Amino acid sequence: MFTGLVREMGTVASVEGGRIEIAAQTTAAIGDSVAVAGVCLTVVAAKNGTLAFDAVPETLARTNLGDLQAGAHVNLEPALRAGDPLGGHMVQGHVDGVGIVRSVETEGDGKRIWLDAPQDLQRYTVEKGSIAVDGVSLTVAATDDRGFAVALIPHTLSATTLDRLRPDDAVNLEVDVLAKYVEKLLPASL
Repeated sequence: MFTGLVREMGTVASVEGGRIEIAAQTTAAIGDSVAVAGVCLTVVAAKNGTLAFDAVPETLARTNLGDLQAGAHVNLEPALRAGDPLGGHMVQGHVDGVGIVRSVETEGDGKRIWLDAPQDLQRYTVEKGSIAVDGVSLTVAATDDRGFAVALIPHTLSATTLDRLRPDDAVNLEVDVLAKYVEKLLPASL
């Protein structure tokens, strides 16, 4: 489990097939889970400031990781450990879909980013609800029939990759898992 509070921006060192190597200061051992751009991956090698992960075709097809190239920056968050503070919101690292940046607008010292979301995810986006974008825990600022907006503060912009987003960029989306459980538990007749 993760919180969506990014601990570091790593730099992709190489991508070969499903093997992704990332230069990072994050300390992790083989077998540890790390959210990479919001995708829970398992560390398969760790040496000299580089973490390596294997992403299977299923992961590459359902996320934006298949588009990674050397030099790209990615948000990193090690898995939550017992006793760690729980900020952000409950994030699993199980991406629900890929959204597309519609627009990026400056608002005061921050930015408002509108994202087009897959139709089947839009029912989980509610104003003031939680969503993870490329692994960053955010609050939905507004919704429309195509997707949603998030309002980003300067700290989020400087500590994550979200400041680099431009229109037409693809981002990983994970909706609030609690909303999915509530939907599953409600009788279909409601």
